[in-house]
Amino acid sequence: MASVRIAWERWKTEARRLNAEVYALYLARCDRRVPWYAKALTAAVVAYAFSPIGLIPDSIPVLRRLDDLVLVPLGVRLARAMMPAAVMADCRQQAEVKTAFFSVKPVSQLGGTIVVAIWIVLAVAVMLLARWLLGQMEWGRTGGVGE
Repeated sequence: MASVRIAWERWKTEARRLNAEVYALYLARCDRRVPWYAKALTAAVVAYAFSPIGLIPDSIPVLRRLDDLVLVPLGVRLARAMMPAAVMADCRQQAEVKTAFFSVKPVSQLGGTIVVAIWIVLAVAVMLLARWLLGQMEWGRTGGVGE
């Protein structure tokens, strides 16, 4: 039982560290020393991480935490690799000060809107694919164009 408790505490510590890193990226995205492409990726990662809606719906039991366990850490790692080290050091320090006084996590309505837009695009793509496949099946049943 002790090993489970230790693993749980380590997981909670990593989750707190990841939240602090995302908040540092949130602060870094506006720094003038950051290149535009790093700002664009960082804005997307932060918007997704702070989005109240996940890309994978919570109603799917096994996959619902996949975005929190895989997508967000990968996005953070990639965005962090594009950031100048001095900027990240400054922003981590600012994030420590701000999160020490405030425990409120920002919520990105833009991130939620983007996720909903992705869902809509995927739903339309699936419907168009199904329509095309059903049309192919009917065309094959009639024997082709010449009959």
